[in-house]
This record gives sequence, structure tokens and C-alpha cells, in this order.
Amino acid sequence: MERVVKSGTGWRVGWNPSATQYQALIGTDDWAIELTSAEFNDFCRLSLQLAESIAQIAQELMDEEKISCEAESDLLWMEVTGYPHAYSLRFILHTGRGVEGSWTPQAVPSLIQAVQMIQVF
Repeated sequence: MERVVKSGTGWRVGWNPSATQYQALIGTDDWAIELTSAEFNDFCRLSLQLAESIAQIAQELMDEEKISCEAESDLLWMEVTGYPHAYSLRFILHTGRGVEGSWTPQAVPSLIQAVQMIQVF
């Protein structure tokens, strides 16, 4: 498998399994951070978990109700905030590099889709 970088309006995600320290990249048009394989695996798992939680909770909400949902591992904290059909995604890395980032509601659906596929290529 070789290096893969996917991007769209407001998001970027990449995977390079042959890199020695940082195998993944996440970011937007304005910033990016490289992640270790373990950090990226947690990022993928938690972002998908949050997307699934929002989809399940959506059935219980009225159209105008907003929601906020968090998930955390030893390596990072993540949060989604907004409406079930349009929510932002935010993370804080716990591994000593002091990184925080977020994506707009417009970028999140494509980012989530890319995260599901990036390590498959």
C-alpha cells in the first residue's frame, strides 16, 4: 500500500503506512496535523462512533433541537455539536503535542466518508 491523501472542501485526510513515526494526516484547508497510527485509529473509531450516535439520537429530537455528543480515548477527545443533519466535529489530542482542531458542518459528511475508506486503499 502506498501513500493516500484525500481532500475536499474544508477537509483533508491521509494515510502513509510506510512512514516511520506519523502515518496519518488530518486537517482542513488552513491547518493539518500528522498522527501516529494509534492516534489515527482512535480518531477514525471515535468519529464514526459519534456519527452513529448522532444518527441514532436524531429520531428522538425535534427538528430545531441541537445536540452535543462526546467520545474519548486515552489518546484524544472528540465532540460533535449541531443538528443531526449538520454538525461540527472537534478534537483535542492528549498525547503531549497540544493540538486541537475542528471541521465545519459542511465538511464533516465528506470527512466521515473518507475516514471510513482511507485505510482500505
